[in-house]
Amino acid sequence: MMSIIILVGAYRYYAGLAERFGKTKWHFGLLAIGIYLGFQLLFLFSYGMYVAFTNPNSLNDNNYAGFSVINIISWLFAIGCVYGVYRLLENKFKKENTQNPVLEIEEIGIEKEKNLH
Repeated sequence: MMSIIILVGAYRYYAGLAERFGKTKWHFGLLAIGIYLGFQLLFLFSYGMYVAFTNPNSLNDNNYAGFSVINIISWLFAIGCVYGVYRLLENKFKKENTQNPVLEIEEIGIEKEKNLH
């Protein structure tokens, strides 16, 4: 249940970023979901492999508790990963907007109109 809440939040967070910079919202929302789920799978698989190598008898103890310490840690790391990619995309979009020559062309006419009034 907690992962669903995090997924909805990540989707909305990335969709807001896409809307702010004029991109397709659902593409970036799905990107957020993919980043979160991919990191969760990678982290939990790595932890499972670590436990299997260090304690082979742990494979017989199947405990699928929803709120274990490792799940909470993986949620926090996955949220951090989603936020990190968000910041990278935000910086990339800001650079694209400053390097866009179309915006500079549009601003030329606005400056002349300000001087006339």
